[in-house]
Amino acid sequence: MRSLYLNGAWTPSASSGAIDVIDPATEEVVDAVPAGEASDVDRAVEAAGAAFPSWSALPYTERCAHLARALELLQERAGGVAESIATDIGAPLKFAQKVQTGFPLLMFRTFLELVEAHGERLFAGEKPGGGESLVVREPYGVVGAITPWNYPLHQIVLKAVPALAAGNTVVLKPTEVAPLAAYALTEVLHDAGLPAGVFNLVSGTGPVVGEAVAAHPRVDMVSFTGSGRAGKRVSEVAAATVKRVALELGGKSANVILPDADLSSAVNNGVADVMRNTGQSCDALSRMLVPREHYDEAVRTAAEAARKYAPGAPFEEGVRMGPVVSAAQRERVRDYIEIGVKEGARLVTGGTQAPEGRDRGFFVRPTVFADVDSGMRIAQEEIFGPVLALIAYDTEDDAVRIANDTDYGLSGAVWSADPDRALAVARRLRTGQVKINGAGVEPRLPFGGYRRSGVGREWGLHGIEEFCEVKGIQR
Repeated sequence: MRSLYLNGAWTPSASSGAIDVIDPATEEVVDAVPAGEASDVDRAVEAAGAAFPSWSALPYTERCAHLARALELLQERAGGVAESIATDIGAPLKFAQKVQTGFPLLMFRTFLELVEAHGERLFAGEKPGGGESLVVREPYGVVGAITPWNYPLHQIVLKAVPALAAGNTVVLKPTEVAPLAAYALTEVLHDAGLPAGVFNLVSGTGPVVGEAVAAHPRVDMVSFTGSGRAGKRVSEVAAATVKRVALELGGKSANVILPDADLSSAVNNGVADVMRNTGQSCDALSRMLVPREHYDEAVRTAAEAARKYAPGAPFEEGVRMGPVVSAAQRERVRDYIEIGVKEGARLVTGGTQAPEGRDRGFFVRPTVFADVDSGMRIAQEEIFGPVLALIAYDTEDDAVRIANDTDYGLSGAVWSADPDRALAVARRLRTGQVKINGAGVEPRLPFGGYRRSGVGREWGLHGIEEFCEVKGIQR
C-alpha cells in the first residue's frame, strides 16, 4: 500500500485502513492507498503552516523556478503518467496522452508564463490612479485542495500550480477513486526539490479527509471540484471558520445550433463532446438544442455519430471511448437512461444493456434521446455519462430560454454561419464559458460556473488571482 506525503517525506497514515484502486476496464484491484483520518490532516496542515512563511517570502521568480523544474520532470514522465491514468479511470490511451496528460502540461506551462508576464503587477503591486497608494496581492496561507476523479491530473494542476506560484502552501486531498495521477505529480514535486511542507498529500474519503480539510481552522482557503452535493457540504463545513471557498461543480450545458449553422458539423462535434471521457466531463454539452425544421435530420445524424463510439478497454487499438470509472457510476448512468424512457423520451440508440462483448468492466452504451422536454430529469440533472438529449426549439429566443432553463451555468456552445449572431447568442447564455462554432480550447480564458455550477474561476490569470488576497496600502 502507498503512503501519505507529509512535510517532504512519504509517511504512513495513522489509520490502518486501505482503499482499493480498481481498474474500471477489468474490475481488478491494481493498487491501494491509505484511508487517511483527521489526525493525518492535522499533520499535513501543521507542515504546510510551518512552511508558509519561508515559501511565501521567496520572490515569485524563485517559486516559479521550482515549479518549472517540476514541469520539466512531468513532461519527461508524461508517457508513464498517461498509462497510469488510462488504467486508473479507463480512458483510452490516446485520450489519456493527449488530453488527460497533455492538457495539464499545457495549463501548467501557461500558469508559469502568466506569472512571468504579470508577476510584477500581481505581487509587487500596482498604483491605482497613478498615486503612491498600492494594491497588492498576497497568498491566503494554507490552501486545502480537494479534487475529483474525472480529470485527476488536470484538476490538481489547476489548483496546486497557481496556489504555489502565488506563495500558498497546499494540502491535497485527491480522489480516492482514481488517485494514481496525484501520486505521480507528488513524486514529481518531491524530485524537483520543492521545500518540505510546501505540498502535502493525504488520501482518503471525502466524508473523513475532505471534511477535515475543509473544517480545519488553520486551512485558510479551500478549493473544491466535484458534485453539487459535496460542494454544498464543503461550504457548510468551511463556514464555521469563515474561510475562502472556491467551487467548481456540475453542469448541464447546452449546445445551441442555430438555423443557419452547418448542421452536420455542429451535430457531429456535439456528439463527440458528450462522448469525450465517456461523458464524465462537468462541461459536457449534454443538451443539444436544434431548430424544429432540422430536428429529424439532427436526430439521425446524432444517432449515427454515437454508434461509432463502441466502448472498449483503454489499451485496445482504435478505442474512442472507455468504461465509466466505477460500478456506482455505471448504475447511475443506467438509472438515468431508465428515467428518460419512463419520462417519455424516445431512445434512439444505446440503452441500459451492457455493450456487446463487454460483460466485464464498467461499460455503458453511448446513448441518444430524442423528443426530450426541457422539464424532464434527463434534461435538468447531470448524468455524467455518454448520454445526449436532443431538444427542439422554434425561435432563437426559445433556444436561449431553454439553454438557461437549468440550475447550472458552467459551459455552452453556439453554432451559426454568422459569427456576429453566434456571439450575440453566446452573450445571452447564463454560463461561465461558451464555445462558438467548435472553437479550440484557450487556456488563458477563465473557467467556472454561474449559479449551482460553482463559485470562483480557474484557468488563466483569473485562476492565479483566485489564490490571492487583495490588500490596499495607503500612503
